[in-house]
Amino acid sequence: MGQLKMDETRGDDLARMPSQEWDLVVIGGGITGAGVAQQAARRGWTVLLIEQRDFAWGTSSRSSKLVHGGLRYLKEGDIKTTLHSVQERQRLMREAPELIEAQSFLFADCVGRKPGRWLFQLGLVIYELMAGQRSHFYASLKDAQALAPGLAPGLMRGAMVFTDAKTDDARLVWRVLMEARRDGATVLNYAQAQTLQMDAGQVSGLLVQDVITGHSYPVRAKSIVNATGVWADCVRSGVGAKPLLRPLRGSHLVVPFWRLPVAQSVSLMHPVDGRPVFLYPWEGITLIGTTDLDHHGDLDVEASITPAEVDYLMQAVNDQFPGAALTPADISACYAGVRPVVGDATGNASKAARDHAVLDESGLITVAGGKLTTFRLMAQDALALAAPHVGKPFAREDDAIFTPPGALNPRWSAFVRHRLTARYGYRAQALAGAADPVELQTIPGTNTLWLELSIAAQHESVQHLDDLLLRRTRLGILLPRGGLDHLARIRELCEPHLQWGAVGWRTEMARYQALIAAHYQLPATHPELPTP
Repeated sequence: MGQLKMDETRGDDLARMPSQEWDLVVIGGGITGAGVAQQAARRGWTVLLIEQRDFAWGTSSRSSKLVHGGLRYLKEGDIKTTLHSVQERQRLMREAPELIEAQSFLFADCVGRKPGRWLFQLGLVIYELMAGQRSHFYASLKDAQALAPGLAPGLMRGAMVFTDAKTDDARLVWRVLMEARRDGATVLNYAQAQTLQMDAGQVSGLLVQDVITGHSYPVRAKSIVNATGVWADCVRSGVGAKPLLRPLRGSHLVVPFWRLPVAQSVSLMHPVDGRPVFLYPWEGITLIGTTDLDHHGDLDVEASITPAEVDYLMQAVNDQFPGAALTPADISACYAGVRPVVGDATGNASKAARDHAVLDESGLITVAGGKLTTFRLMAQDALALAAPHVGKPFAREDDAIFTPPGALNPRWSAFVRHRLTARYGYRAQALAGAADPVELQTIPGTNTLWLELSIAAQHESVQHLDDLLLRRTRLGILLPRGGLDHLARIRELCEPHLQWGAVGWRTEMARYQALIAAHYQLPATHPELPTP
């Protein structure tokens, strides 16, 4: 049943929505919503997940790509968040090691700079005790510069080296959605929750609009989980609730790996304000991030990096790698996301708590805040509140999230097998088994296989070109000009499955080009990099 479920048409899923009363409707297709749907479906609940844009469109495709334990939260005294994050990181690395990969981190020890060697190492000892492992060590100046050539902040005398993890955040969302679908959940992108329906003061359903056609469907539900991230307060307003969230923007820079080659992730405290910044190798490029600023823009408009954030991140890099002399002309892409942090807009944004909140308001279960790493725990907290409304028992379980993958063609390279397993998990053989050698080649300048494009177009609910190039694959941020130089080949591979036609492709290409220029390239006050 799982295999057939993955390939059903969008029309079938839409027709199913009003035909039954669902145990659970999940609003939101980011990592939190995906986790709720997976955990509920695994328990045998009837589950519908709807997402107003594309899966992982919001924060869950614009994160720092780190599955980390929150070492910095120790400094804020947030032991619980750190402990939960470390334990969940270890779980994810065990279950899906190809997708959630260990990453070595290096933190330069400089005379007179906080937090200092001994305090930092004490934090690492506690951090690793939580994980049940020990891997950190202190590297001398010579060894540190061998590990990270060019690293030379002022008065550097050595470095602390420790291990955390990284992932492709949008692919993590899709892998969790795959598991939810395998267990019977119906998941739909471009399906917007319009109005909540009430019965005797309790939420009993909602009206859902298919964004593609404009048609609306009444949906009955025993329970509704609001997992919409930064939009959670908008949904909560339907039951008269007061605002809960403080939206914080985090922005990132992308530079070609050859321009700033780092084998380690370099962690640092910004020389101006002391907040944490990282730069690390990811998908064949070097990623630099992140900022932490109150976001006052329209949440329905994609967030964009500001000129001040560009300068801030470049200052951090050039402080650590003065010989690199990075300039705006070196930046190949930018992106920004908005984090749903629980709390009011007061105090230092970087010190705002990252724990999550779960509320039952007239039967609307809202789960908000938290971290990508702890999505399973957040999902279980939400289901514990939803269960009485559903009328089914709920028990916290430690069952695996991911179905173990099968063996792939042994004649394929280790890289190809690793790549396919990371992206498709238990479905890798079914989706890629008939691939020819040309499809298994990488797209120049990336680690992405050409095959990934046609698989996404055929099997992964692609409705727009940015779904394909910014989330199912990451070519829009990995390649200069958003990958526009490869669009002829991309169209050749994907049109047999998408069937947009000549007019449709012109429309999608124009839409995508405008999107990249407005939100994924340098802002206008840094004109050194031409926009497409």
